[in-house]
Amino acid sequence: MNADKDQRHKFLFISADASTLDLAWTIVREGHDVKFFIEQQGIRHVGDGFVEKVTDWEKYTDWADVIVFDHIGKGEVAKKLRDSGKLVVGGTPYTDQLEHDRSFGQEELKRHKVKILPYQTFFGFQEAIDFVQANPSTYVVKPSGEAQNLKQLLFVGKEDDGSDVIRMLRAYEKTWSGDINVFQLQKKVTGVETGVSAFFNGKKFVMPINVNFEHKKLFPGELGVSTGEMGTSCFWTGRSPVFDATLARMEERLAEEGYVGPIDINCMLNANGIYPLEFTCRFGYPTICLMQEGITEPMGTLLWKLAKGEDFVIKTKRGYQVGALVVVPPFPFHDTKTFESFSEDAVVVFKKQQLDSIHIQDVKMENNEWLVTGEEGVVLVVTGSGSTMREAQKQMYGRIQNVSISNMYYRTDIGDRWVDDSDKMRAWDYI
Repeated sequence: MNADKDQRHKFLFISADASTLDLAWTIVREGHDVKFFIEQQGIRHVGDGFVEKVTDWEKYTDWADVIVFDHIGKGEVAKKLRDSGKLVVGGTPYTDQLEHDRSFGQEELKRHKVKILPYQTFFGFQEAIDFVQANPSTYVVKPSGEAQNLKQLLFVGKEDDGSDVIRMLRAYEKTWSGDINVFQLQKKVTGVETGVSAFFNGKKFVMPINVNFEHKKLFPGELGVSTGEMGTSCFWTGRSPVFDATLARMEERLAEEGYVGPIDINCMLNANGIYPLEFTCRFGYPTICLMQEGITEPMGTLLWKLAKGEDFVIKTKRGYQVGALVVVPPFPFHDTKTFESFSEDAVVVFKKQQLDSIHIQDVKMENNEWLVTGEEGVVLVVTGSGSTMREAQKQMYGRIQNVSISNMYYRTDIGDRWVDDSDKMRAWDYI
């Protein structure tokens, strides 16, 4: 779909790690002008051939109609640009802190009368070990700050006396003390882990709400290491008790900040209540790819209206959406030699040139061929839709079968647990 001349806009993306590359490429294909900047120097070639790159984004702020930031840490810059009259999709110092500082996020939820799980913040490992010994229970170890991006450091305890948490803390003290400066111990609860996301236009939430379910482990059946995410299932809805009990209560505060963009809160649900775990105050990955699968209006138009503060309803599909990461070695680990040996410049081949719902990540285009690049091995996100979760899965996995990459792998059970989870959520009146 091409944008009319009077609807054609200029978008400047400032990306930390190219996580919004596919969104930018989508907007290019809609007929808009896009310039894309990647902060991480080692991967600045990611996306070559798909979008126009710049090496100094600040030179283009006057050129842009809309400036898009895709990560926390740029809230102060985004706020200054917004205050100067620019249309900006991105955070504020407040929303940066909501995500970056877990304790601050929890206290803000508590201040807005949202029920939270008991937690303690620690700055030293021995202090935390002493606490668990004095208060034996099951806990989750959650690093704060930059260390929270190292997904392998999140540890979910299983033993009632907390002895496994103590063992892990002692190991972290020996191996990760230079990286973990502050962390939480949060009381563990069981239930259905659920995220609710919505777009905020600087004044209010824009409906509908996205309810999503992450699949974080590397292997089917939730086995293996935590990857951040291997896939997600979701649906759009005009009503969500989980949203009403959490994000909706933050609306006035977000309006005071003038926040513009998507915001997500991850929660644990059970028969006793809704327990928020953490904020994502930016474009979640791969959630933004899955959102595009379910949104039926042009993404450039959506971001333009959002940045202008328009009050509108996002046009979305009925039913369900499912998305899976298609990855290559060394994912989910960082190993340059393995990447160079098994994955670098591998060709992405399609049996049929049908690119519906193929979302790019660590790729570049040379001589009209797609090649694997970057460092991490996340090549594509493939999505599908359906009136039922099974139909969405069938469409997504059918599309994955159209993709051929040497050494590619992906999870084969994204969305499988929906049958049990939805039964529980209905019994608890959460959907």
